[in-house]
Amino acid sequence: MRHALTAVLERNSTFTADFMTEPYEAGWAAEARWFVRTLALEGDTPALRLTTQVSPDGLHWCDDDESAEQVATEPGLLSMRVREFGHWLRLRATLTGGDPKAKVLIYLALKS
Repeated sequence: MRHALTAVLERNSTFTADFMTEPYEAGWAAEARWFVRTLALEGDTPALRLTTQVSPDGLHWCDDDESAEQVATEPGLLSMRVREFGHWLRLRATLTGGDPKAKVLIYLALKS
């Protein structure tokens, strides 16, 4: 029987600068999917750029070269699939535009 887990990493969090989620150890999982629900995106032409990062130890990170960057320019839901990622995952978010502000929920869904 397959195992599944959904972790809520950010809940109604507001950011005004670039940020990263807490690292999540997921070595048992065969697949992962990020869900990012942007509740509000404010500023002068704001954008929230999302990149999956991977790590062998939870300390040293690099961008996942197989996952495409997603960009939110308005409230809504984005999803990013991740496979063959090793043991640790986190999401790197970059805010662009004039005086940007983003309110988000971030989920990580994992399956064995």
